[in-house]
Amino acid sequence: MKQNKTYKKIVLAYSGGLDTSVLIPWLKENYGGAEIIAVSGNVGQKSELEGLEEKAIKTGASKLYIEDLNKEFVEDYIFPSLKAGAKYEEYLLGTSFARPIIAKRIVEIAKAEGADAICHGCTGKGNDQVRFELAIKAFAPEMDVIAPWRFWELNSREKEIAYAEAHNIPLKINKETNYSKDKNLWHLSHEGLDLEDPANEAPINKDGFLELGVSPEKAPDTPTYITIHFEQGIPTKLNGEEMDGVTLIEKLNEIGGANGIGILDIVENRLVGMKSRGVYETPGGTILYAAHSKLEEITLDKETKHYKDLVAIKFGELVYNGQWYTPLRKALSAFVDETQKTVTGDVKLKLYKGNIIPSSVTSPYSLYSDAMATFDEDDAYDQADSAGFINLFGLPLKVRALNDKALQESTGLAFPEVE
Repeated sequence: MKQNKTYKKIVLAYSGGLDTSVLIPWLKENYGGAEIIAVSGNVGQKSELEGLEEKAIKTGASKLYIEDLNKEFVEDYIFPSLKAGAKYEEYLLGTSFARPIIAKRIVEIAKAEGADAICHGCTGKGNDQVRFELAIKAFAPEMDVIAPWRFWELNSREKEIAYAEAHNIPLKINKETNYSKDKNLWHLSHEGLDLEDPANEAPINKDGFLELGVSPEKAPDTPTYITIHFEQGIPTKLNGEEMDGVTLIEKLNEIGGANGIGILDIVENRLVGMKSRGVYETPGGTILYAAHSKLEEITLDKETKHYKDLVAIKFGELVYNGQWYTPLRKALSAFVDETQKTVTGDVKLKLYKGNIIPSSVTSPYSLYSDAMATFDEDDAYDQADSAGFINLFGLPLKVRALNDKALQESTGLAFPEVE
């Protein structure tokens, strides 16, 4: 069945993958020959964009926009999340923060083209439908959204493949290699097939499964050392060479991938309520998160760091849930930016067979004091002061214990035990 409405012009979020490949002819068949304008956001897919225009036109689109969003993606989405230390259940948000920027650009093109609907190929079980549509609501609240996976007859990937074969739509997958993947500058995700059963070991040693690097078992037997320089929480240099954000992440992907870094096998709690297993490759991102966290160890005071850790959880949830364009996310970013004013310095890391081992960390704003921390004799810290501190810090415990003793002696009652 189809939605009971007709449209003259539909803008389609187009990746060239299975779902969106079949959508162009399907939309034309089911919406009275509406004009289909395809839009692809280039966020670092590289080879996946090759031949996309020819394919889109051949399958019925009137035109294809391929928008280069890499610089904006890194500077306005990746780096704010990195500075926040935002994760979702150890997942580094590769798909999550790519969707808002793509959806925003799709809305801009839809308005410029005078379209009356936007279509996406996200499934009704996934998170991406929420991320796309919340962004559309933020920038085009009156725009109709078509989400065929919620109502169409092609309700399995096997049926989609059969439809594509019947309509001579070229695919880079088949029924045997039908992993659901999402690739961008930051990561590559794998879902489906044998990964759907958590009892199955992820085939990371199988040729062709990993695309951004190798498994730890296949990594070199000698470590690789790298040094990353940060300015106010933003990585700006690699091994002393200044680089823009896109180039730096690409270089770290190469180095990290070659050393088996950044492979995550996780059963995550999806926004829509179910658990889903995915295998993620995030080599460069994993290195950056480790380096940034190490630098914060010496540049942030205890209270700021501990509270920022709480903010990171909420920030990660907002990104994962598609709530990038909300007042709360913007407010949290303002807090994070304030904390990053002293997060400047160099972090040296040793990469070895999937491990990231800190080697050194330095900063002109370091709060670490040799004089304070030393176990040797010093003039900076009077150890006798600790007695008074402990007496005051432990006063509530002492008062409770004394009151408990007095209560027992006078009435036979006692405060409940604290275990």
